[in-house]
Amino acid sequence: MVIPFVATPSWSVVPSQPTEPDGSGLSRQESVLGEEPVLPQQLSRATPAPLSRENISSGTSGARSSTLTSLSREDINLLGPLAPFALAGAVTDLFVNGAEGLWIDRGRGAERVPAWSADEGSVRALATQLIARGGRHIDEATPTVDVRLGGGIRVHAVLPPVSSRGTAVSIRVPRTDGFTLRALVESGMLSDDQRAFLTRSVRERKNFLITGAAGSGKTTLLAALLGEAAITERIVIIEDVAELRVMHPHVVSLEARQPNLEGTGRVGLDALLREALRMRPDRLVVGECRGVELRELLSALNTGHDGGAGTLHANSLADVPARLEALGSAAEMSAAAIARQTVSAFHVVLHVERRDGRRQLTQVGRFIECGDRLAVEVQ
Repeated sequence: MVIPFVATPSWSVVPSQPTEPDGSGLSRQESVLGEEPVLPQQLSRATPAPLSRENISSGTSGARSSTLTSLSREDINLLGPLAPFALAGAVTDLFVNGAEGLWIDRGRGAERVPAWSADEGSVRALATQLIARGGRHIDEATPTVDVRLGGGIRVHAVLPPVSSRGTAVSIRVPRTDGFTLRALVESGMLSDDQRAFLTRSVRERKNFLITGAAGSGKTTLLAALLGEAAITERIVIIEDVAELRVMHPHVVSLEARQPNLEGTGRVGLDALLREALRMRPDRLVVGECRGVELRELLSALNTGHDGGAGTLHANSLADVPARLEALGSAAEMSAAAIARQTVSAFHVVLHVERRDGRRQLTQVGRFIECGDRLAVEVQ
């Protein structure tokens, strides 16, 4: 008998039970729907690989284990039928593309799971329940939603017709409480010279901007840098969806809030930045600059808030000035104003890439002014 994965309201969710093998190669857990399992054969017949100790780059020995230390089994069980796949090795991302299939990224790029099978109705029901478990609602009126589950699992869903090929679900799974710079050296992300430079820069309270493409390791590197801060310092982190996991005793995390169905109640990153300045941060951090909050961050870093940091999506260091100018334009800042404020706000700019499945710090530079425009000088 095929058992559909039916969405239930978030307020009726009960704690999941530990998973047990069912004899078919799949882990079966007690459903929030009652006594029936939430892993119907309709959704998958694939057997996930056993949990392994791979590092963040692609299995190089010597790095810190990627087994779950920051997420409990209960957190993972919130993913329902996707839970066994989140445990199948050092998984960082899961993607369900409507009825077209499931992809898993273990740090080497997305790989399709051939045996996964689900029709569009089942995937939509899965997306609806995952979003509900994050405290929000997704439907035709609100077809794109981003939520956080449990200890930091990030779920993004898009419904048709916005997603033209069926319901799209994207899941980011944090694997650990954070890596140290030394562990990143062991994994191959940093060289010893780079680690020494970064450690010294953190202790000198330099301001960092970390750039790179999605999944290149920006958040991982930022967390490791913040972990080098003195234990007497208070770190205030501002994020759209909380992802940063820093090995430090004094971290305050602020998370943006999306508007409700009536279009009210939004708390954006720019507003959170203004509030954070009243919290006496020793280090002010923005998880990702993607809008008008850039103006607030530049203003804060230019008024005595040293030791701060942020990340930015960019393909290379050469592309960073144009990206910052575009964001500044949205905040009604001229190119000349962006250049002057960025040069004085950020002391170091770091670019990370993923090459052949390995995350690496590939470029280190600093911002300079060329006339009244911003440029980057590679060191």
